[in-house]
Amino acid sequence: MTLIIAEKPSLGRNIATAIGANKKQNGYLEGNGYIVTWAFGHLFSLADVEDYIEGYTGEKRHWTLDNLPCLPESFRFKLKGQTGSEPDAGILKQFNTIKTLCNREDVSTIANAGDADREGEIIVRLCIENSLPREHKKQLVRLWMPDQTEDTIRSEISAMKPMSDYDRLADEGYARTYIDWLYGVNLTRYATLKCGPLLRVGRVIIPIVKAIYDRDMEIKNFVPEKYFGIRSDEKTNGETIELVSSLRFPKEEEYRLPKACAYYNGCTATVTSIKKRRSTMGAGKLYSLSKLQNVLGKKYKMPMNESLETVQKLYEMGYLTYPRTNSEYLATKEADKIRSILSNVAKIGYPVKFKNSKSIFDDSKIESHSAITPTSKIPNKSTLTEKQLTVYKTVFNRFVAVFCAEECICNKTDITISLARDGKTVEEFTLKGNIVIQPGWTKYDGGTQKDKLLPNLEKGNTVNINFVPFERETTPPKHYTIETLNNFLKNPFKEEKAELSDNAETEDDTAEYKAMLDGLELGTEATRTSIIDNAKSSGYISLKKDTYYIEKDGIFLIESLKRLGISMDKNKTVMMGKLLKDVYKGVNTIDSAVDTAKSEISQIFERKKVSPETDTDIGVFRQEVGKCPICGKPVIRGYYSYGCSGYKENGCRFSVYLSICGRNISISNMKLLLETGKTSKISGFISPKTQKPFDAFLVLKDGKAVFEFN
Repeated sequence: MTLIIAEKPSLGRNIATAIGANKKQNGYLEGNGYIVTWAFGHLFSLADVEDYIEGYTGEKRHWTLDNLPCLPESFRFKLKGQTGSEPDAGILKQFNTIKTLCNREDVSTIANAGDADREGEIIVRLCIENSLPREHKKQLVRLWMPDQTEDTIRSEISAMKPMSDYDRLADEGYARTYIDWLYGVNLTRYATLKCGPLLRVGRVIIPIVKAIYDRDMEIKNFVPEKYFGIRSDEKTNGETIELVSSLRFPKEEEYRLPKACAYYNGCTATVTSIKKRRSTMGAGKLYSLSKLQNVLGKKYKMPMNESLETVQKLYEMGYLTYPRTNSEYLATKEADKIRSILSNVAKIGYPVKFKNSKSIFDDSKIESHSAITPTSKIPNKSTLTEKQLTVYKTVFNRFVAVFCAEECICNKTDITISLARDGKTVEEFTLKGNIVIQPGWTKYDGGTQKDKLLPNLEKGNTVNINFVPFERETTPPKHYTIETLNNFLKNPFKEEKAELSDNAETEDDTAEYKAMLDGLELGTEATRTSIIDNAKSSGYISLKKDTYYIEKDGIFLIESLKRLGISMDKNKTVMMGKLLKDVYKGVNTIDSAVDTAKSEISQIFERKKVSPETDTDIGVFRQEVGKCPICGKPVIRGYYSYGCSGYKENGCRFSVYLSICGRNISISNMKLLLETGKTSKISGFISPKTQKPFDAFLVLKDGKAVFEFN
């Protein structure tokens, strides 16, 4: 018998139906030489900090700094839902079913049918590794499915490879799991204990929240500046021709405008060139998950979690290929499958043909999975919900556009108008426009494009001009949208460009794919959506229509980490992502990548001896610091300040901010202030007016902390 272990019950049922394993048993299906069972996603999770403490008996413990940092020599997994020694009853029952089936004498082959990614790889591996004895004679294989149609399932079962062929993928999955645990558990506990409220600190969530925080602070602090330019909007042959000069004048040079206008109006404007050429416009690329989410967010205001959930459901229903892909290309070995799908698409009336183009088939731009496409199974519209139909049609229409037999042909026209004076060119203006002759693929994907109408001019025509001043203000950067945040996460070092139309995707993307395949991204295609959703549910960011905003709790999170000296910027996260990708490539080991993370975390917890002058440690939330100089009640370290605990009882308002002029006031200096009325000299204050550093003492004066300069 061959035992197939699926990641989820829905996948298990699809596999069983395809191979005729229809006999229902308790927790599995059987028949036709196969047994099909399943996990419920993750059955195992990494052990908690307390599980590594010698003598821990399972009783609930409060978080404490005494247990941190927790850097296990070897990581332990346990069944999820454990309280003390008891796992969740449903998870325990299903794992025992898997374990019993793995050890059945008539089972000679066990197939890992986790989702076709690193997470799915280790979900099922953990079930197998915790079920079989170390020495066993079972054959372990991998069932890797790009989609869930019955034909694909049967085809892939006949082509299963040894599970060891996927060891590197598993290594990366384990390394990623260990490293995310090290950062998440240690820094979440540390930041929470130091700052008060639960602060979710993770390797990827922090750079995401910080990007939105930085952008929103930039917008909030933006001071618009006026500038001036000159333009002409005169009619020639009855048509208005707009010419905007590239000249720009700051506010203090406004006096130069009349002279500039007079100089330009003394010129002659002549049409020096008209270029017309017939051109074929290419369709956009097939969709990766993030590019699909970009379009759905921009066009339908669909949040990323909704679009992922919907495309995942369409995959499980067999209508779309595997969705968690970072590629917009197809593998060359998929040519026959694509021909078959195109044949089905043509039968329902779409003008498509197979194209063996490098812009579609490119193995060098595929890591594990090809672009999202329809499968040979085409749904009846009545079987899909409105949201499912929207997502399916978006993918289907792009597929039709890419393989459309009808080209999009347009006339491109460039008109050059030269402004000259005394035989010398002062400035050249170029007017560009397209006239679509044959719409082709735009009828299915991007058919709303508008032609830009150009004036009816001929070479040698003189253009009427009358340049006048105009006034503008510089504008702040835009808030992150679903599209621009996704683009930032895919390549955080790529300069943000002006938003392009859906089909303007013809630029060379070789460098972008190299960066992605080298791991130079924040999170992965499979994890970003859930991490962003976590940031939203934690109250750090919000999504309104398709635009992200920082929230009060997100500001507190980022500024608290800054006070604690915890830097989780994009550079560190990307560096760690590259290490993980090197594990997948076999040029790095799990242990080496994990040791790098342990070293980073250890530095945060190092208790270096520092002088009072440079000390920045703000202690622990609710820590008692000393006696209030006004009422004698205890002074407590709070969220934002050291404050008198007698506020509610007697109205005492004594407090000192944790950070003043960009400098933490350490708990040791605060104690000194309350005991003696004066801190040691503190270095590193930053003047908010001049942005220059300065040193000062804090002294108590009339119940307030004020600067004293030596």
